[in-house]
Amino acid sequence: MEETISLKEIMETLLKRIKMIILITLIAAIVSAGVSFYYLTPIYQASTQLLVNQSKSEQPTYNVGEIQTNLQLINTYNVIMKSPAILDKVVDQLDLDLTAGQLNSKINVQSENNSQVVNLVVQDPDPYLAADIANEVAKVFQTEIVTIMNVDNVSILAKAEVGENPSPIKPNPMLNIAIAIVVGMMAGVGLAFLLEYLDNTIKTEQDVEKVLGLPVLGSIAKMEDNEKNKKKYAKKVAKVRGETIGS
Repeated sequence: MEETISLKEIMETLLKRIKMIILITLIAAIVSAGVSFYYLTPIYQASTQLLVNQSKSEQPTYNVGEIQTNLQLINTYNVIMKSPAILDKVVDQLDLDLTAGQLNSKINVQSENNSQVVNLVVQDPDPYLAADIANEVAKVFQTEIVTIMNVDNVSILAKAEVGENPSPIKPNPMLNIAIAIVVGMMAGVGLAFLLEYLDNTIKTEQDVEKVLGLPVLGSIAKMEDNEKNKKKYAKKVAKVRGETIGS
């Protein structure tokens, strides 16, 4: 016989284990807050922009062919910008305790859609170092590209700067806590239904009817068995015995 679960049974299951669900959700939120605020290292971001234009030795008149050529060259420039030929010089000039590979992992080069503008983004736990790296990479690239590709068509549009009270881009504690609350709540609800599914004990008359398939003819009320009731019962028995003896 196929069993069906009603909305009422679902709500009863959730209400029966609501304390467990709330506890799991709170634990998840507290752990997420602790990790976000005290364990994860804040990462700051600095960026600079470069313009890939036509060669300065050519006529200043732009045409579609030249622009398309420059757009195609941007992908090549993006690779060169993160190459050891550029990053090794940046490491030396800034006296960084990093290898070219480690510095490469901090740098992200992105091209604006259908434009000749390249965004150079650097992430680092030190906001001032991130800005210095971004500016130095742009500067070294602008100088070295003349020798590497025998062109002089890169201009720096904007330098990376650190504002007052810079904010880290990650981690985002509020977002992490919100995600933890949702995940904790889902885990609590899932665990509540799992425990309910594994619980095969008989607690009510309805459980008896469901398991045995027989109607319930009667039930025994639950009697409280505690010390207070025992004392009251003992006093009543003593009183009855005393009255009996006295008569």
